[in-house]
Amino acid sequence: MKSAEEIKILAVDSSSITGSVALCQGEALVAESLLNVRSTHSEKLLKQVDLLLGEAGWKLEDLDLLAVVTGPGSFTGLRIGVATIKGLAQVLNKPVVPVSSLQAIAMNLPLSPVPICAFLDARKKEVYSQLFEWHSVGGSVAINEPSVLSPERLLKELSGEVALVGDGVLLYRHLIEDILADRAVLPVAIAHQLRAVNVSWLALQTWLAGSRRNAADLLPTYLRPSDAELNLSKKLLNSKDCSEKKS
Repeated sequence: MKSAEEIKILAVDSSSITGSVALCQGEALVAESLLNVRSTHSEKLLKQVDLLLGEAGWKLEDLDLLAVVTGPGSFTGLRIGVATIKGLAQVLNKPVVPVSSLQAIAMNLPLSPVPICAFLDARKKEVYSQLFEWHSVGGSVAINEPSVLSPERLLKELSGEVALVGDGVLLYRHLIEDILADRAVLPVAIAHQLRAVNVSWLALQTWLAGSRRNAADLLPTYLRPSDAELNLSKKLLNSKDCSEKKS
């Protein structure tokens, strides 16, 4: 059986417009690709994987563990990432570990002495958020449940000094400064992009603890219903109303 330092990992994030792929051996980064371009993940994800494998001199069969961000995030992006990793895991018969986008982005602020607030753009004037504490062994450890709220409501619920990280910080920076003032700890702009290397590290810790998923059970985590689900609910409600009126 391989030691933790020998485990070869492929980690993928496609939860937002930016995308990231990493190859790691144990906790060591071997290769990483980060893109912030307006093209769909279906066009670039497998190309990134192939590129990194080629540069590292690895084959798909060499991989021991697959990791993917399952959400919350872009519905389309999550489906593409999850479907890609699910397909690879089933073909290669490899274990897979799902990773939260909120926990992964909180990993961008190591050693933070104050709570870390993951603050990701959820569109529709809302943000995905969750609070974490930094632990020297476990990295970013959640201290509450994930939520999707308006940025104003979320910020007003925060108490004390807090470090905020994620693409929502760049979008709502003035609002953060207005509401939290000097209680807000804001890192530099480059700290707000989710990196697949952090996804890999979190997945490795989960795998070493004995927790993993069958590829068939891998599903995106949305936190709120999709537009398609909302439209279906409206249609069903309207249909029910029409039926009741006729009766």
